[in-house]
Amino acid sequence: MNTLAASPPLTRPASAGQRSFTWAIAALCELLVLWFAWRLAAGGQVLVSTAALALGTMGVWTYASTKSLAWRYLFPGVAGMLVFVAFPLVYTMQIGFTNYSSAHLLSEARARAYLLDQNDVDEARAMASSLHADGSALRIKLTSADGSEVLVTPPLPQGAAPKAPVALSPATQDLGTPLSLREVLAQRDTLRDLVLQRPDGTRLHYTGVREFGPLMPLWKAGGDGALVQQPSGTVYKPNRDTGYFENERGEHIQPGFKVNIGWANYTRMMFDADFRGPFVSIFGWTVVFSALTVLFATIIGMTLAVLLNWEALKYRTLYRTLLFLPYAVPGFISILVFKGLFNQNFGEINAILDALFGVRPAWFADPTLARAMLLIVNTWLGYPYVMVLCTGLLKAIPADLYEASAIAGAGPLTNFFKITAPLIAKPLTPLLISAFAFNFNNFVLIALLTDGRPDYLNTKLPAGTTDILVSYTYRIAFTDAGANFGLAAAISTLIFIVVALMSLVNLKLTGEAKAARN
Repeated sequence: MNTLAASPPLTRPASAGQRSFTWAIAALCELLVLWFAWRLAAGGQVLVSTAALALGTMGVWTYASTKSLAWRYLFPGVAGMLVFVAFPLVYTMQIGFTNYSSAHLLSEARARAYLLDQNDVDEARAMASSLHADGSALRIKLTSADGSEVLVTPPLPQGAAPKAPVALSPATQDLGTPLSLREVLAQRDTLRDLVLQRPDGTRLHYTGVREFGPLMPLWKAGGDGALVQQPSGTVYKPNRDTGYFENERGEHIQPGFKVNIGWANYTRMMFDADFRGPFVSIFGWTVVFSALTVLFATIIGMTLAVLLNWEALKYRTLYRTLLFLPYAVPGFISILVFKGLFNQNFGEINAILDALFGVRPAWFADPTLARAMLLIVNTWLGYPYVMVLCTGLLKAIPADLYEASAIAGAGPLTNFFKITAPLIAKPLTPLLISAFAFNFNNFVLIALLTDGRPDYLNTKLPAGTTDILVSYTYRIAFTDAGANFGLAAAISTLIFIVVALMSLVNLKLTGEAKAARN
């Protein structure tokens, strides 16, 4: 008897009611996606709204349709990669083609609207105010500067201010003792929302604790998006090359607005002499820092691994455990400890050097010493990783090779350069390239130990002699360089290209190593 033919199906087709329920839930989810996309579009994020709508609709179809069963397992990973990897990358690259900075945060329309909302108080027509109780209500009395005019409001309920302007009328009776300053301040939120209207139609606004006055707009809308300054009449037109409203003399006003400037940030890195000098130095130091760190860590780690692989050495496990501790301790703790040890006045390292040689090096003030300190600390943090890798690779080398070498009369150095090094070089190379890429972006070490200092002198943007590209980018974007996000994004794109190329080389070498083993 064919048991396979007689066995029931693993899944039963969904009933009409189940399908209807599924599509009802899908429709509800799609409505939520549409609402979210609409809110993004209403906020001016049209491209983001379109991407969110496409991704959300794809997700709803994936989990609602019976034709996309396999994609239900792949969709979360693909969606996560698009949202958390691809989108930030594309967005950063897009910012690199703009002048986005602390001076150009807004779009042109928002910057124009902000300026049109700016007002100044007409002090000549401002009136002193006092607040008086009228039963459970309040009344405001306004007095002109020369005392010739006194106006009062009708009784106003305490709490929310009326939305319509409140008409003022000449005072016909004494309102009594005004409320104290404390009582006035308690009503400040309500007073701020009040708009009072004089008999001649002039509207007065809250301009101080005891003052109401008319507001004069500082700017008036002009043609073609221009702004007219009041009362001088100077016209400021939007310059979409610089991202500012400028007059005929080239003077501009703040805030500016974000515009697309093409390849300007990239050409600045290459052709602006004042910027290119520090940038090239920092780029060169980044490469040297990463390469020397990997070189020193490899030499020390490999040497220790070979020594600890010696069978006759007693307490090898204890030594290996102690030498691995720098890698086990959190890096930021070790960095801060070394920062104290290298302190010029109170650090233990300078105390020892002073006792032995009578010198106290200025580790944080001298550029060469600061770079040497970074290499020392980073090598300390990195050699255990290489030591562990080499220890594992050494275990894979057949012992017969060393026995044959011993019969031939070869010494330890010959064994290392003829047997050990050639056999572990290929599998170790991709890992060393990964370590190089990691140190290329080792922001934590720079930020905690030197903060990029000491700085270069006479530079347009702050740049430190110990900065690497990632810390230099951080300073440009978030510290004392005017928050130049566009330029920082361009540098970040360059860093991405360099690291991506190293990753491609790493993948190629890894593939070659696998092919060689097979």
